[in-house]
Amino acid sequence: MVSVPPLSRPPHLGHVSASPPRPIPLDRGSNPDPSLGDDSGLGLEIQTAGTISGEEITASPRRVHRLPAWLEIAKPRLIPLLLATTTAGMALTMAWPLDPLRLIATLGGGAMAAAAAGVLNCLWEEELDSRMQRTQQRAIPSGRLPRRRAFAIAVALTVASTLLLVIAVNPLAAALSLLGLCSYVLLYTALLKPRTSRNIVIGGVAGAIPPLVGVAAASGGMSWAGWWLFTLIMVWTPAHFWALALLLREDYRSVGIPMLPVVKGPAFTSEAIARYSAMTAAISTLGVIALPSGGWLYGLLLLPFNGRLLQLSQALRRDPEATQPARNLFRWSILYLFGICLLILLARLPQAVLFDPWQGDLARLLSGPPLP
Repeated sequence: MVSVPPLSRPPHLGHVSASPPRPIPLDRGSNPDPSLGDDSGLGLEIQTAGTISGEEITASPRRVHRLPAWLEIAKPRLIPLLLATTTAGMALTMAWPLDPLRLIATLGGGAMAAAAAGVLNCLWEEELDSRMQRTQQRAIPSGRLPRRRAFAIAVALTVASTLLLVIAVNPLAAALSLLGLCSYVLLYTALLKPRTSRNIVIGGVAGAIPPLVGVAAASGGMSWAGWWLFTLIMVWTPAHFWALALLLREDYRSVGIPMLPVVKGPAFTSEAIARYSAMTAAISTLGVIALPSGGWLYGLLLLPFNGRLLQLSQALRRDPEATQPARNLFRWSILYLFGICLLILLARLPQAVLFDPWQGDLARLLSGPPLP
C-alpha cells in the first residue's frame, strides 16, 4: 500500500479565517450619500466570503435594482411631497373635506404634471448629466431610453394632466398646474440654474405652486391662506436645497453650475441657510390665523418642528465644512414640510376646534367661499 502524506497549505497563503463577510463600498462618485438624490446608477456592494491573512479572497456583487427607465425619468421620489402640499392647500379652504372624486382627480393631475416636468428636466439636462459621474447613468444619457420616446412620454403626461384637471376639477387648477410645470422647466432649469447662484430663490416658485392648485381645486378661486403656504414653501426651499448643494458642490463645480456653495463657499451658504430657516420658522407660525379652524392646535404642534429646524441650521452654521450637519438638515427639511402638511390636516379635524378660543370667522372669510 502506498501511503499518501497529508496535504499541507502552501506557506504563502497563511491562515484561513472564518470571519463573517463584510461589505466593501464601491466608489459612488462625489455624492457622499446615495440616498440624497442619487437615483442614477446601479448600486453595488461587495460581499466577501472570507479572508486569508486579513485579505479578502472572494467577492460577489449584489445588485440594487434600478427603476424602469420610463419611471426613473419622471423622478417619482419628488412627487409625494408635491402632492402633500397640494392636499394641504385644499385643507386651507372651507370646502375641506373635499369630494373624493375631486380629490383623486386633483392629485392624479398633479402627479402627472410633476412627472412630465421631471421628464422634460431630464431631456434638457442630458448633456450636463452625461458629464457628471453622479448622473451619467441616468436613463437618457446612458442610452437606456431614447430621447424621442422620453419626449413622447412628457407630452402625453402633460396633455393627460391638463385634460383631467380641466374636466374633473376646474380650469384654474389646470392652468396653475401647467404654470408650475413651465416654471420648473423653463424658469429654473433652462434660465436660472446655469446662470445665477440665486437660482433656487426665484426658481423655487415651481415647487410652491401646488398649494395654489389645491386651493383652486377646492374653492374655485384663490385665498390668502393659499398664498401663505406658497410663501412658506418659497422661503423653505433655499435652506432645503442649499443643504443638499453643500453635499454635492464638487459635482456642481465640475460642470460649471453656479450653485451658492460653489460660488460663495460653505461658510457663506451656511449663514444663508440659517437666515432662511429662521424666516421659515417665523412664516410657519402664521398658519395659526391662516387655518379656517384648529389654528391653535397647529401652532402648538408646530413648536418642536421649528425648534429642530433652527437647531440643525445653527449646527451647520457652526461647522459649515462638515458633511453630517448638512446631511441632517437636508433630511429634516423634507420631514419638516411633510410635517407642516400633516399638522394642517390634523388641525382641520372636527376635534381640533376644541383648541380654538374663538370660531374662525376671520379665517373663514379670508379662506374664500366653498364651491357650490
